[in-house]
Amino acid sequence: MPPESSPLTIAQLAELAGVSTATVSKVVNGRSQVSSETRAAVEELIRRHGYRRQRRRSMPTALVELVFHALEGDYPVEITKGVAEVARQHDLMVGISDLRRDHTAGDAWLEGVLRRRPSGVIAVFSDLTETQHEQLARREIPLVLLDPADAPARNIPSVGAGNWNGGLTATRHLLELGHRRIAIITGPDSALSSRARLDGYRTALDMAGVPVDPELIGRGDFFIEGGLAEAHRLLRLSDRPTAIFSTNDGQAIGVYHAAHQLGLRIPDDLSVIGFDDMPSARWAVPPLTTIRQPLTEMAAAATSMLLTLAHGEQLPQSRVELATELVVRESTGPPTLPPA
Repeated sequence: MPPESSPLTIAQLAELAGVSTATVSKVVNGRSQVSSETRAAVEELIRRHGYRRQRRRSMPTALVELVFHALEGDYPVEITKGVAEVARQHDLMVGISDLRRDHTAGDAWLEGVLRRRPSGVIAVFSDLTETQHEQLARREIPLVLLDPADAPARNIPSVGAGNWNGGLTATRHLLELGHRRIAIITGPDSALSSRARLDGYRTALDMAGVPVDPELIGRGDFFIEGGLAEAHRLLRLSDRPTAIFSTNDGQAIGVYHAAHQLGLRIPDDLSVIGFDDMPSARWAVPPLTTIRQPLTEMAAAATSMLLTLAHGEQLPQSRVELATELVVRESTGPPTLPPA
């Protein structure tokens, strides 16, 4: 038997695991028709010994796999534009998958990716399991996370935005207008970007000497429905906020609807600021003040990183973070109610 440091062939792995070569082949190629115990045993052998392919690796398809947490709203459109622009320059196609609001890809999705053998995978606001990371790595399919839902592990390359600074800037804008009862509608608690924007909000209030009122922190989900529900709760408080910072533009639209349903005018009775600067923000009534997150540029950067890895080259840095900026329109103004 080869020493532990020597990579093993499928036949040698099968002998050690006490299974057939076909079973080992299914594990290596990410197929699902293997029991969890057998899969774990084979993957442990591969981790210990390595795996030596017995034939030349097939060439990747001229394809970039783009997998979204959800295909809803303007967010995926802006990202797809950035990926497609770089892909077009390199004669690559773009394939799109939708996880339907799940943040982790399933095994069926991964099986399809392994069959298609793309040049690489960009996972948007989502991530893969450790096993899925290993399966892509074994097939030499690079992965880049874009706007990751959580802190990237294992030095996986990622591209994001200045979320903390964006939250700070949005809240400071409202403070400078004279607001003190400033509410926030966050995204999911599990989302890295949501936590960072909330931290920026807290910091701005703290630096201004304004206590953080837990009642004014609304838990959203980055969807219009979540913004609508939380805005109704906030705006029915006995000491309601004079301004709401929505941590994405979709939820800000929900705030607009809640304000209209309660007979409040924006910005006369309520200032609203969003986050993203989607194309629809300028067409809201009134046009939405927001924090611009450069989604198209972020997507282009992620695609360039992916192609660098696909060509077998090292990245100068594994994390790229692009700046956010305040875009002032007509949805924010001084409070008409006396500050608390």
